Amino acid sequence: MDCRISKGFSLLLIFSLLFIQSRAGTSGSVFFLDSLTHPFLRPRSSDGAMEVDTLLLPEVGAAVSVLLGFAPSATLSAASSVKLNEILMPNPFERPRSVLVLEVRGVEDPEVVVEHDNSLLHSAIKRKVFFGSDKAEILLPGDDQVSVVSLDEHLSFDLDTNCNDKEISDFASWMGGSYVANELKSLNGELTIPLASGANLNLHMSKKADREFIASLLSLTQNIRRVVEMHQDMSGSMQNAAELLTGCFDGIKVLDEQYGSGGVGLQGVELLLTTLSKMFGSLQVAYKGQIVGVVSFSGTPPSSSEKMLDVIYTSQPTTRSLEEVEDSPDLTATIKVALVRKTLAWITGIILVVSTLLGYLLSSEYATDEGHSVVF
Repeated sequence: MDCRISKGFSLLLIFSLLFIQSRAGTSGSVFFLDSLTHPFLRPRSSDGAMEVDTLLLPEVGAAVSVLLGFAPSATLSAASSVKLNEILMPNPFERPRSVLVLEVRGVEDPEVVVEHDNSLLHSAIKRKVFFGSDKAEILLPGDDQVSVVSLDEHLSFDLDTNCNDKEISDFASWMGGSYVANELKSLNGELTIPLASGANLNLHMSKKADREFIASLLSLTQNIRRVVEMHQDMSGSMQNAAELLTGCFDGIKVLDEQYGSGGVGLQGVELLLTTLSKMFGSLQVAYKGQIVGVVSFSGTPPSSSEKMLDVIYTSQPTTRSLEEVEDSPDLTATIKVALVRKTLAWITGIILVVSTLLGYLLSSEYATDEGHSVVF
């Protein structure tokens, strides 16, 4: 009898430990990146210490909705509202209406890398976040008021001819590093990039993990660059819709599976943050400071195939990818209508000018003929 009780107690203890471990795996961290020119977030504490307050994932989704200029869920509790007030500026008329939301999987807390002064997250507002078992929602109105652009269009070295040695070499030069290609075989060279910590990250394209990590990083940078180009092309239009840029980065998981969470994996996190810092700066310039960032980190997300923040429309959803936004028939039709209207306006103006001149000339000739008749 005592043996059975002992075994039962042992099983209960094992299940309890497994439950605690699974719950611990659903935590992570989230960083709120403010605009460089227009403060939309409250300043950090004067002592500069990293924030340790916790947020639930639905509260992160509510914060994104508010930053876009929309009301959060009606079910948001008073306690959650207090948490948001500690992050967001109180003026409801001062919202960026453009938000970059990026989920980074494979690292729960990049605090070691954040300690560098030039890190993207060094001056950001940090919160611990608990993901729970369900996804959270970002509530948005119809797509006539908000544009959702996906940054998840992935490039593959095996399928996309644009992913080649030249792309890697250009990226290395942009990051202040170098890429030595293999003259006998493509995508078989060595990439070296200096990091803010003083170390060098060395990646060999002959290794699948290194190649997939760089492919993910190049995909993210190219997608953000296309967003910048698209926004600059549309900057002269009369569109006032909010913009949500959403993406997920899984490249760190590949390095962790190959090399472990330290060493190369940690250097990969540092390279990712350095790259994000440069890209976020480009977004700041393109959006003239009217954009903020929300970057979340999760070591073991509840679902490895879906995003933890789900976009929910309150009316008529039309989620568009980056490529669909660029080739949108509505945008093309709008441009055509504007061009036709402008052309008609010019033609009408020219006709009016010509008509006025003809009228003046005819009236002058009539007056001359009438004068001759009187004299005659």
